[in-house]
Amino acid sequence: MKKILLGILIVIILGVAAFIFFRNKDSGLKYRTEKITKGDIETNVTATGAVNAVTTVLVGTQVSGTVKNIYVDFNSPVKKGQLIALIDPSIFETQVEQARANLFSAKANLEKAEASLVDAKRTFERNKQLYSKNLIARSDVDTAETNNETAKAQVSAAKAQVAQTGAALKNSQANLGYTRILSPVDGVVISRNVDVGQTVAASFQTPTLFTIAQDLTKMQINTNVGEADIGSMKVGLDVEFTVDAYPDITFKGRVWQVRNAPITIQNVVTYDVVIKMDNPELKLKPGMTANVSVIVATKKDVLKIPNAALRFKPSEKGTGAPAKGMGGPEKKGAGVWILENNKPKRIKVVAGVSDGNHTELVSGDIKVGDSTLREGQEVIVESLIKPKGQTSNNRSPRFF
Repeated sequence: MKKILLGILIVIILGVAAFIFFRNKDSGLKYRTEKITKGDIETNVTATGAVNAVTTVLVGTQVSGTVKNIYVDFNSPVKKGQLIALIDPSIFETQVEQARANLFSAKANLEKAEASLVDAKRTFERNKQLYSKNLIARSDVDTAETNNETAKAQVSAAKAQVAQTGAALKNSQANLGYTRILSPVDGVVISRNVDVGQTVAASFQTPTLFTIAQDLTKMQINTNVGEADIGSMKVGLDVEFTVDAYPDITFKGRVWQVRNAPITIQNVVTYDVVIKMDNPELKLKPGMTANVSVIVATKKDVLKIPNAALRFKPSEKGTGAPAKGMGGPEKKGAGVWILENNKPKRIKVVAGVSDGNHTELVSGDIKVGDSTLREGQEVIVESLIKPKGQTSNNRSPRFF
């Protein structure tokens, strides 16, 4: 029995000694490190937008009436000048005939006025001759002259009436022509908004009958880029984007236009960046939502430092608080920390472009004193000593 108790006591003493030993061993500073690697870095600006045809035409009507015939439907290819719909022309044909009759009447009145002018002029000339021979009174000459001038005025008025009725005829003919709805461009009908028998009214605004995309093999995306990123947007930058319809396909495009007009929604300012791309297989359709990534900068085969290493600052032993003199305000500029003789040492670096996870070392191998950063160098990214009061799993304590 004594041997058993003695054995238990020895095990307890060994356990306590082991606990104290490992606790003291673990009380030293510990850091997680990552290696500096070499590779490519690509800086992107992400945005979303809608895919649309480069040129989309809304086809309407300038006259009111009932739709008599429709000659195209959704997805119908059309040519410029092709008849795509017809508004009942009967009323407009009647207006043309009436305007033509008014023109004929005005021309007849002109002929009558011209004949009256010839008669008045002949009478005036004859009276002047008779007056020169003292055969008539002066008043007869004056009357004949007045009648001649009046006849001239009537001819001018008749000519004006002919011009007026001629213009009315042209207007009626134009309205009759507007009953024939023609395609203004070569393209494809995206939408049809009317049916046969439907009445359209163009009194206050032009109703849209069809929407025609001029060329679906050339598409564009209108994206909203935030003001923080708009400074890096330039015409000609390469663009990659995906759409939900083809999640495994990455489409290519280029920045075509960076518009200066701001778009403000709920105090958030964005700018329209227009991206153009080819669509030879017609996979992209108008209205699709595109997840866009604009490639702002690309660096090939450069040294890459984990971004966590640039954010790291060492802490005092066992506290997790920033160490005095090691990461204080006297250290300016970007820097990383390495382990030298099991102690952290700061090295100032010149950072380049970043992809969100890694940042470029601008000048390759960088030497500061006796320390050198090169490919494969371990840099500190995290301290494994948690601040006092912080739980090991970084979760807030729960109360029951």
